[in-house]
Amino acid sequence: MKLNKLYLGLFTGLLLTSCSAKHYVKTDNGIVININKTNKAEINKVRLNVLGDELIHVSATPEQEFKKDSSLIILPNLKKTPFNVTQNGDSITLSTKTLHVMVSSMDGGITFKDHEGNIILAEKQGGGKTFNPIEVEGTKGYTVRQIFESPEDEAFYGLGQHQSDEFNYKNKSEELFQYNTKVSVPFIVSNKNYGLLWDSYALSRFGDSRPYEQLNEVFKIYNKEGKQGSFSGTYNAPEYGKTPLIREEASIFFEDKQSIKNLPENFPLKNAEVLYEGAIEAKESGEYKFTLYYAGYIKVFLNNELVVPERWRTAWNPNSYKFSMNLKAGKRVPLRIEWNPNGGTSYCGLRVRTPQLDEEKNNQVWWSEMNKNLNYYFVHGNSMDDIIKGYRTLTGKSQIMPKWAMGYWQSRERYKTEDEILSNLKEFRERQIPIDNIVLDWNYWEEDAWGSHEFDAERFPDPKGMVDSIHAMNAKMMISVWPKFYKTTEHFKEFDEKGWMYQQAIKDSIRDWVGPGYVGSFYDAYSADARKLFWKQIYDNLYPIGVDAWWMDASEPNVLDCTDMDYRKSLQGPTALGSSTEFFNTYALMNAEAIYNGQREVAPNKRVFLLTRSGFAGLQRYSTATWSGDIATRWEDMKAQISAGLNFAVSGIPYWTMDIGGFCVEDRYVAAQLQYNQNGKENADYKEWRELNARWHQFGAFAPLYRSHGQFPFREPWNIAPKGHPAYESILYYNQLRYRLMPYIYTMAGMTYFEDYTIMRPLVMDFSNDKTVENIGDQFMFGPSIMVNPVYNYEARNRKVYFPKTSNWFNFYTGEFIKGGQTLTVDAPYEQIPLYIREGAIIPVGPEIQYTDEKPANHIILYVYQGKDGSFTLYEDESGNYNYEKGHFSNIAFNYNDASKTVTIEDRQGEFEGMLENRTFEIITVSKEQPKAFMYDAKGKTIEYDGKKQTISLK
Repeated sequence: MKLNKLYLGLFTGLLLTSCSAKHYVKTDNGIVININKTNKAEINKVRLNVLGDELIHVSATPEQEFKKDSSLIILPNLKKTPFNVTQNGDSITLSTKTLHVMVSSMDGGITFKDHEGNIILAEKQGGGKTFNPIEVEGTKGYTVRQIFESPEDEAFYGLGQHQSDEFNYKNKSEELFQYNTKVSVPFIVSNKNYGLLWDSYALSRFGDSRPYEQLNEVFKIYNKEGKQGSFSGTYNAPEYGKTPLIREEASIFFEDKQSIKNLPENFPLKNAEVLYEGAIEAKESGEYKFTLYYAGYIKVFLNNELVVPERWRTAWNPNSYKFSMNLKAGKRVPLRIEWNPNGGTSYCGLRVRTPQLDEEKNNQVWWSEMNKNLNYYFVHGNSMDDIIKGYRTLTGKSQIMPKWAMGYWQSRERYKTEDEILSNLKEFRERQIPIDNIVLDWNYWEEDAWGSHEFDAERFPDPKGMVDSIHAMNAKMMISVWPKFYKTTEHFKEFDEKGWMYQQAIKDSIRDWVGPGYVGSFYDAYSADARKLFWKQIYDNLYPIGVDAWWMDASEPNVLDCTDMDYRKSLQGPTALGSSTEFFNTYALMNAEAIYNGQREVAPNKRVFLLTRSGFAGLQRYSTATWSGDIATRWEDMKAQISAGLNFAVSGIPYWTMDIGGFCVEDRYVAAQLQYNQNGKENADYKEWRELNARWHQFGAFAPLYRSHGQFPFREPWNIAPKGHPAYESILYYNQLRYRLMPYIYTMAGMTYFEDYTIMRPLVMDFSNDKTVENIGDQFMFGPSIMVNPVYNYEARNRKVYFPKTSNWFNFYTGEFIKGGQTLTVDAPYEQIPLYIREGAIIPVGPEIQYTDEKPANHIILYVYQGKDGSFTLYEDESGNYNYEKGHFSNIAFNYNDASKTVTIEDRQGEFEGMLENRTFEIITVSKEQPKAFMYDAKGKTIEYDGKKQTISLK
């Protein structure tokens, strides 16, 4: 008996020693946990770095030591934050002032909790991590996946800007790569008060880790006669003859320059009508998710339902669209695709994913093709604004854009001569249509000299004189600068001799679409020295003429349109940092750094402005905005920009814009314009074109940046419709409204820097306690006070609007009071976008101006919407330099007390050169009892203000 007790005591002692063994090593800014490999965990080490009380960097590796890697997106040398570490058996807890992060040393699983012990986010049981070895170009890495638990009522926003018109990504998926019209940012914000930044630059996926598959790989497929093994393809074309070409199709996959070779050889597609018919039969029951890739006109019917109403996209820039359907195992479901290619070369593809893997279903899933380690950043906050503030703490502040960038931008593809750009700007001034920036798009160089940065002397005889003339008309000029170089240019040779040009396009003699086609390639922006050379070439050739802003086109990089993914990687690598497989998505970030750092070095006190077609996490720190690429001129494309812009905003990059009116134009609109030019008659298509542009301007005036651009027909307001036409008058009204709201808008620009604010705001940002708003992606707040409700259906004269329940509202045009918490069908006449003002709002309205710095806002109308306490702080600075970074700016706070019906104008804080010492404020009140329309000439109580505090009674 004593011997047994002795053995028991020894065993207990060993067990206690084992349980109390230290499974972690503490570092200066966190801990490294050694995982108990006896449980066959996929990982060997987990590392937690504390970057702030609510910012945690998580790394994991299956190896004995972490591979060396450095982040392209995270700022170095973030401040050290105190933390504590405790261990309880196999559970290690790292604690900050606000978080507990618990790690299991058995499997590396991590749980994030608040200080009350509530779970914020948890990795899937067992850790949810998988690592599959991959080797590319002699470099070893891992294809990684991370799964997190996700409750049913969770919602996800962000991921950049995509075109499938999706808003809340819960139970949805998105492939993260860069493409013309698609900008991938691997950051999400959850309605559970956290954000997650996935630090990978490779091809990635959110929501489902699997690629889409061919239909014949997933289903039993049948042709229209019911024979198994293929679909029926019927090809009709006038040039081909009366008898159609009929053939069997093993799949519907004609998605890139390689796979379209499988279309019928020598068949004239341009005016063809193509029909794919048959049936699919699922092998298992569940929800199947489809992706349609298309150019031309297309419709898809599944189970005899129209699941994809007619869509269109130009042949050189196809689009993707997602839809899903529940299918039963063993049941044949008819499939019909009606395709009008509308181009000599065109694309069509339909692929599918089987029902999601059980381990991934309903959860948050991240997957990336090639990483050295698994890395992500957890960001906690009490609001979405807090989370975005944390994201910018990690990735960089958003600079204040120059004030002129908040005005109207006119662009077209393209002003072909010096006279065209100057005469159009002159007409803006003569018509008194406010404008701040006019844009010179591509091909201002000689035809065979892309990348020379030199003007074609015949069309642009005096570039500096042209820019001087633009400045003399009180406007700025942005110019298109591509990272592309024809191999015959001296600039190409300068890069090439240093090994800084991507070579695949040269080796394959790829010719572009200009004239006979010219061979060229893109420079390697991953090389720090190459970036310096890129800026030097711009500085030597373009900066001296006085260019104000830089348009970084094709920055995905788009070396060649419509290629398969593997060839895309070949065309954009290898990079100076490694293979393009590993560094696939961050080219635009590197390219933006080149210009931003370059200009700030030579002109440290002149604000940089960059516009890029692609982007990535951290882009905002380079004073860079993004636009949504070469979208189409369709109503569904306009609608898709709303959710695209909102998700881009939640991705932490506040400056976004789009081609108002769409870039790629349907043939019917071109024909309608040409007919109108001949006979002055508005046919049905031209009537629709005008309304489309009017509605798009109504929306675009409330985007962070207000910019019109596109192919022919021309986009200047008078080229859309003549003066007096409702389209012209509506465009003019919202253009002028944008400028009258400049004190409000520029204050928001200041807030993006000082408060990490977001200008274009999904309703869920400001009304998070209202569950109804979590899936509303077609309404948004423009700043704190104005709810914008775009109209995106042709000939619609009303639309449904939800009024969030935590506020009451006022009709902008009438002052009518609307109780929150209800959905109403509201009027939307041709000339108006439905706008509503939040109760308690204070909105400053400036004087009539033709450009942003025409005159100081020495008389500001303050609209006060009563019913709730409110506040607004007017921000002002020198508008074009970086003195705000040195504290040269002013704030004037306005506070409204609803109980006492008083407005307090606080002491002015701060000062700057040129600041108005004295001004007047005119206060207009709007209330439920006394509704008032928004008017520029309304009369109210006038206050003389000299910078000292005043309290004004509104009774």
